[in-house]
Amino acid sequence: MRLLIARCQVDYAGRLTAHLPMATRLIMVKADGSVSIHADDRAYKPLNWMSPPCTLVESPPPADVEAVADADERGLTALWEVRNRDGDTLQISIGEVFHDSAHDLGVDPGLQKDGVEAHLQVLLAENPATFGDGWTLVQREYLTPIGPVDLLFRDQAGAYVAVEVKRRGEIDGVEQLTRYLALMNADPRLSPVRGVFAAQLIKPQARVLAGTRGIDCVLVDYDALRGLDNAEDRLF
Repeated sequence: MRLLIARCQVDYAGRLTAHLPMATRLIMVKADGSVSIHADDRAYKPLNWMSPPCTLVESPPPADVEAVADADERGLTALWEVRNRDGDTLQISIGEVFHDSAHDLGVDPGLQKDGVEAHLQVLLAENPATFGDGWTLVQREYLTPIGPVDLLFRDQAGAYVAVEVKRRGEIDGVEQLTRYLALMNADPRLSPVRGVFAAQLIKPQARVLAGTRGIDCVLVDYDALRGLDNAEDRLF
């Protein structure tokens, strides 16, 4: 992981455009290739980001002042261009650098689920009809380069579906599944893979975010799933 604290201007171009004027921010480049830009507020949510797979090219600042919009060209030290496979770009014009460091975090053991969440995952693996007729389990804890996705199914049409299971569904769970899906869809053996976010409770903000990512949300009653035989009664 590389951490850079610097004055920077950020311009995103893709399905929409966004502009962050010059200010001091934290830029985080993770080992999986993702890049995110953070302010000193908003908790964990970045101001802008690019999810993997993507490429980062670092170059000297351009000589043309118009190429860096309203940034002070004289103070620029580098220009980063981050591009994803869809052609979206994140251009980061870097000025004064206050901190630049790299850290090897090693292999993360992953989130340890509590008893209810772990058991819920087992129950859903044993009852794929919770999600639809004709679904079959491929694997629990399907490993991706950044960690295991909880459940991998095939739906009634034979397409792969990645399911992330939470006791309480929040935005970070949707972001986690989004990262898994990006990597799985980059694998031609799996693609296309769609996602399902399954939880006992899903916050409204998480549901809205999931909708923008093409991820379906499923509410599951843990007690009913443990005790009922009718698959239709397990889906809420």
